[in-house]
Amino acid sequence: MNGSASQSALDTAGKGAEKISELFYWMAGGASVIWIVVIGLVIYAIYSRREHPLRMTRWLVIGGGAVVPVIVLTLLLSYGLALLPDLQRPAPAGSPVIEVVGVRWWWRVIYRDAAGDRIETANEIYLPVDQPVEFQLTSEDVIHSFWIPTLGGKVDMMPGRTTRLKLHPTQEGVFSGVCAEYCGTAHSQMRFRVVVTDQASFEEWLVKQGNDLAVPRDRSGGSGPERLLPDATSAPTAQGEQVFLSRGCSACHAIRGTSADGSVGPDLTHFGSRLSIAAGVLDNTPENLALWLEDTHGVKPGVEMPEFEALCDTEIDFLVQFLGSLQ
Repeated sequence: MNGSASQSALDTAGKGAEKISELFYWMAGGASVIWIVVIGLVIYAIYSRREHPLRMTRWLVIGGGAVVPVIVLTLLLSYGLALLPDLQRPAPAGSPVIEVVGVRWWWRVIYRDAAGDRIETANEIYLPVDQPVEFQLTSEDVIHSFWIPTLGGKVDMMPGRTTRLKLHPTQEGVFSGVCAEYCGTAHSQMRFRVVVTDQASFEEWLVKQGNDLAVPRDRSGGSGPERLLPDATSAPTAQGEQVFLSRGCSACHAIRGTSADGSVGPDLTHFGSRLSIAAGVLDNTPENLALWLEDTHGVKPGVEMPEFEALCDTEIDFLVQFLGSLQ
């Protein structure tokens, strides 16, 4: 597993997270004041040998035990409520809009290009730095909760309802997102990566994601149907394509530009360019991909992807090379 992606709500890289972390520090300070006052009174009462007038005792109990906490908590509540309007304000018109759908136990991510055409990816989100972004969130099955601690707050994702979240990244980098609402067996392994980059790199990535894979003509000499050959000189890659199509992978997964058009599982059109496998559980390396294919439920218990125990080592090697070539 990769621990390099930041996932601390106090290591802020977004305007929303900055306000939330400020609120945390003020709340911690307020709680410390209350604790010091109350514990101070307790210690004084235990060790004091003086006889105190009833009037003074009442003032100590009422002042330290009620008045001070009420004042501190009222100030904290007022400060917290003052943050809500800006945190809940929608992103300005013209801001990028990203649709995210929670699925047990992965994330369907949908962008729109300039023409409004749908661009689907999975378990990875790219954002432009220094620009507000609106997320439109929903769920296909149960209640999930979308949270990128380093960038901002969390919002529940509910079936049949669309909720919205505005985030405004202020630093480039790779950050970790999670599901923050218990949703079943693999809840703790329902993660995703967030890559914040400059505007030019974001636009370049989005254009690339919108492209179907290159599908050169069959090299038999005719003008027959197009078929997927990301690397026409690589026999293992071509063999991996055949394994993918013949072993039923295309029933659940789509690869645009090919006959694979499944919608149950993540879209794999540009799988090779992603940072992680299995919704953020493993880094995207050939060794980890082979492990995922060989021991799917061992890597992620409860996952709904079936194990393909009938695949031999050679077929797995072909699949690994093929999927890795999907850039």
